[in-house]
Amino acid sequence: MIKKKDKIKDAGYEKHYVYNTHYHLIWCTKYRNHLFTNTNLAEEMRKLLLQIAEDNQIKIEKMEIMPEHVHLLVSFKPSKSGSSVIKALKGRSGRLFLQAHPEIRQSKMWGGHLWSPSYYFGSVGNMSKEVVEKYINDQVYNAIKDGKPYPSPH
Repeated sequence: MIKKKDKIKDAGYEKHYVYNTHYHLIWCTKYRNHLFTNTNLAEEMRKLLLQIAEDNQIKIEKMEIMPEHVHLLVSFKPSKSGSSVIKALKGRSGRLFLQAHPEIRQSKMWGGHLWSPSYYFGSVGNMSKEVVEKYINDQVYNAIKDGKPYPSPH
């Protein structure tokens, strides 16, 4: 049993695994139109994204709604793919937002879509690639130093 003090900060704990993955997502409105220009529209989008995330077991750790784009810091179970998370967040939020605002669809979204098809998806780590490489290399060194059997002589 893992005690609370032994838990990794910001990690997700499931029955058979622990994960500590965080991603930075960015996407833009179609045509880079400035749509979220007042606090009411931005807050409406924020609430939509929070609800969609909850429905899809996505944890939004940080969010900023800009006039023509969205920034999110998210975490989700490894059983989900990044593309499925993006699809859920962008697809449903766009559809629901434009249903609630047909005047925006008519005046600014000529193609009928809220979001541009492109997006940025970047992993965020609490350790750099170099730190992980050193940690793995140190495993070999420590095993040999401690006299434990190590089958691979790199």
